[in-house]
Amino acid sequence: QVQLVESGGGLVQAGGSLRLSCAASGRILTFNVMGWYRVAPGRQRELVAAILSGGSTNYADSVKGRFTISRDIAKNTMYLQMNSLKSEDTGVYYCNANGVMSGRYNEYWGQGTQVTVSS
Repeated sequence: QVQLVESGGGLVQAGGSLRLSCAASGRILTFNVMGWYRVAPGRQRELVAAILSGGSTNYADSVKGRFTISRDIAKNTMYLQMNSLKSEDTGVYYCNANGVMSGRYNEYWGQGTQVTVSS
């Protein structure tokens, strides 16, 4: 069983920055996709950013140019650098990892970390 542990959330003023981390208990290259999702108050869960095993990345339009997803393979850790934060970035951020391993699809979630941006 893989465990994902997020950290780095907190309270920040609009325009500020935060860096989220997602530490995996297994080798992150075993996952086809890793990503960050968020649940904002009154809104559905949305994909914020994703990184594929080959290293390519995708971003929600709302965060392009402000957020950067990255990973440290040696540390089995994924990151989300969030700059120029806006109040609408407030929410609980979840780390996700999924992929087909040994012929079976697996998906894992972290416990979530709160990000609050004050205006």
